[in-house]
Amino acid sequence: MKGKGLKYIIFLATLLVAGILVIQFGFLKSSYNYTEKQFRESATVALKEVAWQMLLATGNTANFDSLAPVEIVNNNYYLVNVNAQIDKDLLKKHLIEELKKHEIYTDFEFAIYNNELEQMEEGLLVSHQGEKPSDFNFQLSNGFSSYFGIHFPDRTNFFYSQLSVWYLFTGLLIAVLLFFGYTLSVIIRQRQLSEIQKNFINNLTHELKTPISSIAIASGVINNKKILNTPDRLFEYARIIQEQNQRLSKNVEKVLNLASLEKSRIVLNRESLPLTATLKEITNHFGQSDFGQKAQITLKPDQSDIVISTDKFHFTNLVMNILENGVKYCEKVPKITIETIRDKKQVSIHFIDNGIGIPVDQHKKIFKKFYRVPTGNIHNVKGFGLGLDYVNKIVIAHKWNIKVEDNPTGGSIFTLTLPV
Repeated sequence: MKGKGLKYIIFLATLLVAGILVIQFGFLKSSYNYTEKQFRESATVALKEVAWQMLLATGNTANFDSLAPVEIVNNNYYLVNVNAQIDKDLLKKHLIEELKKHEIYTDFEFAIYNNELEQMEEGLLVSHQGEKPSDFNFQLSNGFSSYFGIHFPDRTNFFYSQLSVWYLFTGLLIAVLLFFGYTLSVIIRQRQLSEIQKNFINNLTHELKTPISSIAIASGVINNKKILNTPDRLFEYARIIQEQNQRLSKNVEKVLNLASLEKSRIVLNRESLPLTATLKEITNHFGQSDFGQKAQITLKPDQSDIVISTDKFHFTNLVMNILENGVKYCEKVPKITIETIRDKKQVSIHFIDNGIGIPVDQHKKIFKKFYRVPTGNIHNVKGFGLGLDYVNKIVIAHKWNIKVEDNPTGGSIFTLTLPV
C-alpha cells in the first residue's frame, strides 16, 4: 500500500472513531439526563405518597389537594410539606416503603422541622448498613410550616441500575476502539519496518554487487594472456581484486555479526583498561583504515588517570563505528575530536564531528536496526543502518548511556556516559 493511501485510511479511520465516540457519549449523556429526570419524578411521586400517608394517619386529608407537598431544592435534596404533626418512626416507615415501591434503592437521610425551636431536629441516615445520626446540614423552607427534609447522599446505585446497559456498551465500544487503535499502530509499525527492511535489502544488494562486479571485471582482464606484457597493469588489477575482496568481506562480516548478536545474549569479557591509552590505540588503528586516512582525529583526554571496566573487543568496535559514521556523513574534510571528562563517579566521552548533522527528530531513531536518516532519493552514503544499532546493543550490555546532540558549530556530538 502506498504511503498516501495509508495516510488517507488513517485519517478517515480517525474521523470515524471520533464520530463514534461523540455519538456514544452523546447517547450516554442523554440517557443520564433522562435518568436524572426519572429519579426526580419517581422521588416526587414517592414523597407525595409519604405526605398522604402522614395526613391519613392524623385524619387530616381534606386539604391535601390544595397543598404543593414537594419542593425540589436540588437533585439530591427535597422538602416535603405535611401541614400536620409528624411522627419520626412512622415517617421513616413510610419513606422506606414508598421509595422501595418506586424502585429507589439508595441511602437517604431525613430530618423533621421543629416549629418551637424553628430548626431542624437531629437527622437520621438510613442505609443498607443500618441507621445512624446524620451530619447533613438540612436547609430550611421559607414557605412550609410543618414539613421534613430528605437528602440522598449517594444515588450511584439508582443510576447504575438504570444505566448499566449503557455502561456495558460504552465499555465494549472503548475496548473495541482500543483494539482498533492497537491494530492500526501495529500496521503502521509493520509498514515502517517493511520500508526499513526494503531499504536494507537494496543497500545490501548494492554493497555486495559492486565489489563482485569489480572483481569480475578485474579477473576478466587478468585472464587475458596479454596482461603479462604489462606487469604494472597486472598489479593494479590484482590490487583492485584485493581491495574489493576486503570490502566484500567487511560487509558480510557486519551482517554475520548482527545475526550472532540477535541469536544470543551478548557475553562481555570485561577487563580494566586505561581509557586514554585505549582510545589512542583505537584512533591509531582507525587512522590506518580507508575512512581514517581521510579524517583528522584529535584526542583531548582528561588529566586524571581514568580506568574503565569493559570488553576491549566490543569497546573498540563501538568507538570505530562512531568514528566511521563521523567520516561517512561529512561533506568536507572530516574533523573529529574525542574528549573525555571525569565527573564524580562517571566519565563522559564526547565524539564531536563536523559532519552534516542529524535532525532532532531523528536522534532516537538512528539507534534502531536498519534505520538510516532519510535523504530523499539521494543515496550517496553507503551503509546498512547496522553500525549505531550495534553501538546501542553494546551500550545496553554494559549498562551505559549514549545520546546524540547537535554540535553548535555544525555536525553532531555523541556522548557516551559510563561509570568508573
